Amino acid sequence: MSASVPRLVIAAPSSGSGKTTVATGLMAAFAARGFAVSPHKVGPDYIDPGYHALATGRAGRNLDAYLCGPELVGPLFLHGARGCEIAVVEGVMGLYDGAAGEGELASTAHVAKLLRAPVVLVVDASSQSRSVAALVHGFASWDPEVRVGGVILNKVASDRHEELLREALEQAGVPVLGVLRRVAQVSTPSRHLGLVPVAERQGAAVEAVAAMAAQVADGCDLGALEALARTAGAVPGGSAPWTPASPTHQPTRPDEQRAPVVAVAGGPAFTFSYAEHTELLIAAGAEVAVFDPLRDEELPDGTAGLVIGGGFPEVYVSELSANEPLRKAVAALAESGAPVAAECAGLLYLCRELDGLPMCGVLDARARMTERLTLGYRDAVAVGDSVLAAAGTRMRGHEFHRTAVEPGSGAEPAWGVRGARPRVEGFVQRGVHASYLHTHWASEPGVARRFVERCRTS
Repeated sequence: MSASVPRLVIAAPSSGSGKTTVATGLMAAFAARGFAVSPHKVGPDYIDPGYHALATGRAGRNLDAYLCGPELVGPLFLHGARGCEIAVVEGVMGLYDGAAGEGELASTAHVAKLLRAPVVLVVDASSQSRSVAALVHGFASWDPEVRVGGVILNKVASDRHEELLREALEQAGVPVLGVLRRVAQVSTPSRHLGLVPVAERQGAAVEAVAAMAAQVADGCDLGALEALARTAGAVPGGSAPWTPASPTHQPTRPDEQRAPVVAVAGGPAFTFSYAEHTELLIAAGAEVAVFDPLRDEELPDGTAGLVIGGGFPEVYVSELSANEPLRKAVAALAESGAPVAAECAGLLYLCRELDGLPMCGVLDARARMTERLTLGYRDAVAVGDSVLAAAGTRMRGHEFHRTAVEPGSGAEPAWGVRGARPRVEGFVQRGVHASYLHTHWASEPGVARRFVERCRTS
């Protein structure tokens, strides 16, 4: 795997400028030209990578310098880009927006510097003309280590509007690599936590990605963008690709030879998962079996452990509640002491009820939708021993939800959240670890190994 795979970072001055349309469309347009394209997303977002996967036929992967640490950004990028000819990295928020109070940490600019990748700035030009030059000049000159290699103008109204924008940008010295007009079919529907995931739209999502690809191919200079991508040098620091098998697990006892079945919740209600989690479980010796809690009435045969990630159970609360056989199966598995790891949506599913409808009843807690958005990175430490972590293990996580669970923690909390307002949250009981925090296991591979070991011995 070459550490100098051609690559671009697609950034913007702010959210809503059109990064997802451009990044996804560019991925699909390069793929249509026969390139093996590696798709990436800066930050903890789970939804955009689903559209990236549709565009490229490869797993969308996240690059998060807060959750995983800056030192893993390069290796995780190289892991995802194995066998690829070009990589496209979609940024998060505005180019220089990072973790609150942490300077540049986890910003798109930070990741671009860690990857030594040129940046393409997507600018919403709908309400400006000559001022675009001042905007682009400011972003291009703010940090001399961030190389803005070109601009794509979005939401351009007319030929005359385009002419004015191009004239202004000539003075800024940043080349225009594309001009996109307003196209209604490229828009993707949103709701309370952002875009609607691919798994919930299926055919409509395929059509949206095709429309993005067509708009980018028609409005952008793909040759110039490819040439810019090829100016990226080697990933700094002599990075080697991350591998889920490092350190390699070697079975030491006869009972370790068998592969325990780890059931992983999927389907439209549980779409939030990092690709590396499954890879880590397999590398630790597990057989991963995906099931859909909306449709499957039983857990996969031989289930020894259960992982329920994030998603939108509140959207499917009636269907989840109606699947009583599976709810009882989950409760029985938890009662047996088998390892169960639940994050956010998984936490809600394990409660007694969600918005008044019965859930699995594993936890003596009730969940409900609220008007308040809880959002942000968290610095956490394991309060006690659990199937995921030993007491004192420090991990960084991310919260993103409009729900509340009462009580917010059990007799044995999952995490102590550090910071200006320290608190405990989540539940540890028997083999269950349930919490609102989304974590990236690549930052602490021992989590997966510990979980699989407990699956073998429980």
